[in-house]
Amino acid sequence: MLHRLRPVLTLILICFASMAQAFETRATAAWVYDVTTSTVLMDKNADTPLPPASMSKLMTINMLFEALRDGRVTMETTFAVSTRAKEMGGSTMFLQETDRPTVNELIHGMIVNSGNDACVVVAEGLAGTEEAFAQQMTQRAQALGMQNSVFANSSGWPAPEHRMSMRDLGIVAKRLITEFPEYYPIFSETTFNYKDRAPANANNRNPLLALGVGADGLKTGHTSEAGYGLVGSAKQGDRRVIFVITGLATEQERAEEAERIVSWAFRQFTEKTLIKAGTRVVSADVWMGAADTVGLVPSADVRLLVPALVQEGTTAEVIYTGPLKAPLTAGTQVGEMIIHVPDLPDARVPLVIEADVARGGFGKRLMTAVQALRARYLDEAPAS
Repeated sequence: MLHRLRPVLTLILICFASMAQAFETRATAAWVYDVTTSTVLMDKNADTPLPPASMSKLMTINMLFEALRDGRVTMETTFAVSTRAKEMGGSTMFLQETDRPTVNELIHGMIVNSGNDACVVVAEGLAGTEEAFAQQMTQRAQALGMQNSVFANSSGWPAPEHRMSMRDLGIVAKRLITEFPEYYPIFSETTFNYKDRAPANANNRNPLLALGVGADGLKTGHTSEAGYGLVGSAKQGDRRVIFVITGLATEQERAEEAERIVSWAFRQFTEKTLIKAGTRVVSADVWMGAADTVGLVPSADVRLLVPALVQEGTTAEVIYTGPLKAPLTAGTQVGEMIIHVPDLPDARVPLVIEADVARGGFGKRLMTAVQALRARYLDEAPAS
């Protein structure tokens, strides 16, 4: 028997119900994500594979961070510079074939200088050839759930088959932030000048870093095909937001759109504790138990992101299969609460048994059995 219970929960949550002010972005594709509550705030063509330009360097950086974590390299490991790497055009950290840059220097070169030469050095140092490294990038992306990413090179240099979706860029950005906190602060560094060779290319291109909005990463990108794009992240208070935009017409438009998105994400949404851990949400019937009912509760505080302007529309429902058969152990998940917030994805909250319920004694089991047989008889008896 499936129980769907709505009215009580609607009354509990209605004080937090609201509608967000609509946001129209000039980007051709965008993805905005609240990390703290795992909430997608905007999805505009987010799963469309597009040319990512230098934003795909985030995957190369991830591969190097994983090599550091696995012990295959250290920050002091040096790599050789091939002629191919030296001759890379576009953004560069001006490596020469006689250089032996360290992993630490190459990371700074990729992040701050957006060095295409640094990416090729890393690819060849880890996989032997850039082609082999690109194949490894594609395989690793698939394993990480990035379903719309194919890599032809390590730098984002234009290639017909080199594609990423905005959601996939967000996935790798989140991974860099959460999985590698020891290296992530490098993304907020504003200058790096390898051997004083690149004064004109020493500054980080991220337009948000100097604005005081909590921005601390990640990567810009631009080609004539892709337009201007940015994978960004900002932290204000306990909240962190990741956003990915592409297809802007100018560098100035990219900067303005990025700032607008950060402002909207933090000012139009607020995090609320809707239900405290252990608060009984519903009483579920128990079959053959020492008690006739047991409470279903969330095991942790239910904190959700909701639009800041109070309106109406948030509802919730509990779904579980019952009656629940004794014995029951406290903390066992038996159902879930689904919270519907307008213009945001549904939030699904596991519900667990509030307290142990022992199996009923012989008399209790006998009475339950008799009641069940009687109910079955009444259901099957012919109508008079």
